Amino acid sequence: MNQINIMSRHFKHDIVIIGAGAAGLTLALELANTHSVAILTKADIREGSTLYAQGGVAAVLSDEDTIESHINDTIDAGVELGDADAIRFTVEHSKESIDWLIDQGVPFTRYGETESYHLTKEGGHSHRRIIHSADATGLAISKTLIKNAANHPNISFFPDRVAIDLVTTEKLGLAGENKVVGVYALNLDDDVIEVFHGQSVSLACGGSSKVYLYTSNPDTASGDGIAMAWRAGCRVGNMEFNQFHPTCLYDAKAKTFLISEAVRGEGGKLRLPDGSRFMPQFDERAELAPRDIVARAIDHEMKRLGINHVLLDISHKDESFIKEHFPTIYKRCLEYGHDMTKQPIPVVPAAHYTCGGVVVDQHGSTDIRNLYAIGETAYTGLHGANRLASNSLLECIVFARSAAQHIMNNRTESADIKIPDWDETKVTDSDEDVVITHNWQELRRFMWDYVGIVRTDKRLLRAKHRVDLLRSEIQEFYTNYKVSSDLLELRNLAVVADLIIRSAMSRKESRGLHFTLDYPDKLTNSKPTILHPDTTN
Repeated sequence: MNQINIMSRHFKHDIVIIGAGAAGLTLALELANTHSVAILTKADIREGSTLYAQGGVAAVLSDEDTIESHINDTIDAGVELGDADAIRFTVEHSKESIDWLIDQGVPFTRYGETESYHLTKEGGHSHRRIIHSADATGLAISKTLIKNAANHPNISFFPDRVAIDLVTTEKLGLAGENKVVGVYALNLDDDVIEVFHGQSVSLACGGSSKVYLYTSNPDTASGDGIAMAWRAGCRVGNMEFNQFHPTCLYDAKAKTFLISEAVRGEGGKLRLPDGSRFMPQFDERAELAPRDIVARAIDHEMKRLGINHVLLDISHKDESFIKEHFPTIYKRCLEYGHDMTKQPIPVVPAAHYTCGGVVVDQHGSTDIRNLYAIGETAYTGLHGANRLASNSLLECIVFARSAAQHIMNNRTESADIKIPDWDETKVTDSDEDVVITHNWQELRRFMWDYVGIVRTDKRLLRAKHRVDLLRSEIQEFYTNYKVSSDLLELRNLAVVADLIIRSAMSRKESRGLHFTLDYPDKLTNSKPTILHPDTTN
């Protein structure tokens, strides 16, 4: 039975930002003095990957460090696949980005009672350059920026909204250059589809690690921005490079609680159940090797010995040192019965960061006029084949501020384009939600098994066959039934899974986060993987 079409609610702002992490909030605060800003979030405005970032922000802040050193470390971690211009642009703007965060009021940790900020060292970095707020830097940044945004009269928050799709002039059948003019979003409070009009739209939705069975990310990380941009006609890049954080707490009650890179940076050692170390056998940098090397080493040892986890041991450090440097991690581990001051803690790798994303320039501009992508949603070229620890929060601030400047420099009064209400006259309420649940579980399981830390051509082919079937089923479901949050996320995850698989299948080498047993060596000349949308998506 067809449903009566409920009128959509319409909201008009100069800027529509989807996501309230470090990137989205930075953009909003930079623009709010001259623009009206709407920020849409899928859940509570505090929920997102920024909130859970522990380590800190990488920047050249000491006299012993140099811009060239940070650039070289980033190039090395990215296995020479990073974009040189994007890397230099980011690093050269690192100090001013930290200054901006300090001006916003972020309480970074200082050396005792001094005015100097404490800098720590993480895997892949040649110097101490990670400025942090104890071991909960993301929480400190998130709380500070949210407070400032909530107090700004030109910023409006719209929580519990799940973005469905971008509205472009091309989709509306209008002639001329394709421009974004708004977004459809599902209001979870009353299930009404709303229309958000904007002169510019920015995708700051985070990454897509929820495509994997085990992830350190919050439930919101379902690749929504990447999928929406792809469907709208944007290119994506380097989607095969998915970072698996080497050390997440292995405990059934903890789900997946991340143990910061900084624990190893401050002397933590990885051990097997018999107490022996294994990282020196895999890399001369041992526990301080880049994340892809550490994650693969752990994965190798777990499979070789048939064990469920390895151990991370920092108990040789003074108890006061551990509690001072890692108060959040210490308390959380203790809640689950693990006292890291007295014993090693069990850890496993988990999907953590999407190095690829929507192709953008140094202003965060995409292939569609007035559409921006920033933060983990974007592919800037900074990370190459592997992200250097704590470069991600830096990327959020640098590119959000650059996007804001670009928007202000190119402000034009857009025509009042009519966006039609969402059409629900041809759909019905679903009586088969088990299909969504089953497909959700199947997708995340085969991505973990076949497109995880170690890959093969055969595994990727199996994954491609399965994702093609799933996308067909999901599209049929989407076409015939009213949308729900679970259906929208599943639809986006299936798109992202397909992009990851296609990108991985096209890379005939092992480099950084993409490791395949069929092509274990690096190619001499390697380029980023750029996928172009076609009419089949």
